[in-house]
Amino acid sequence: MNSTDISNVLVFINRNIQKNRDLLIELDQKTGDGDLGVSMSKGFDSVTRHAATLKENDIGKVLLSISMIFNENAPSTMGTILSLFLTSVGKPLVGKSEASLCDLAQAFRSGTDKITEKTGSKAGEKTILDALLPAVAALEDHSSSTFEDAFRCAARAAKDGSASTINMKAVHGRASYYGEASIGNIDGGSVVGSLLFESILGYIETRQKGEA
Repeated sequence: MNSTDISNVLVFINRNIQKNRDLLIELDQKTGDGDLGVSMSKGFDSVTRHAATLKENDIGKVLLSISMIFNENAPSTMGTILSLFLTSVGKPLVGKSEASLCDLAQAFRSGTDKITEKTGSKAGEKTILDALLPAVAALEDHSSSTFEDAFRCAARAAKDGSASTINMKAVHGRASYYGEASIGNIDGGSVVGSLLFESILGYIETRQKGEA
């Protein structure tokens, strides 16, 4: 995967986020302030347009640049978390014009480790990590497979992880104020995490067909 692929992946992510904007707003309104869909929509639209202007082959530098733009245009808790994630994914890839599946798995692991470190959250606490952690584990388990097979497994793991948050009690952020009442709602942040991997897979499948 190279910098052109990253730019194209963002197009797929942005398309998916815009399509699910109202759903994210609706989910966030149940236990939050309802701005998730708005901030994600603005953030991914901005970085998609920004990436299209970059003339940079270094994948890590592209991701670091995207991370700053996202942070500026998605002023929210999730915006901060995702920009932190993007920065941490980008750093191990600095100096690379091409990333292998193993490179990406390691970079994504750096991203989830940083979220865990900075937020103090872990799996099972009704956050974006409930989608990201199983997805990254799937990438690591299939790092010797094809990109398509590995990301298909990762996307499925992220989707299942997000769905599982319906049975969890929130312990972080505004949602934690609801306590037991937060059980029965899918976490909006986990849906964002699922959409990220769904979009990456969508791009890879399209590229394989020669349509991207």
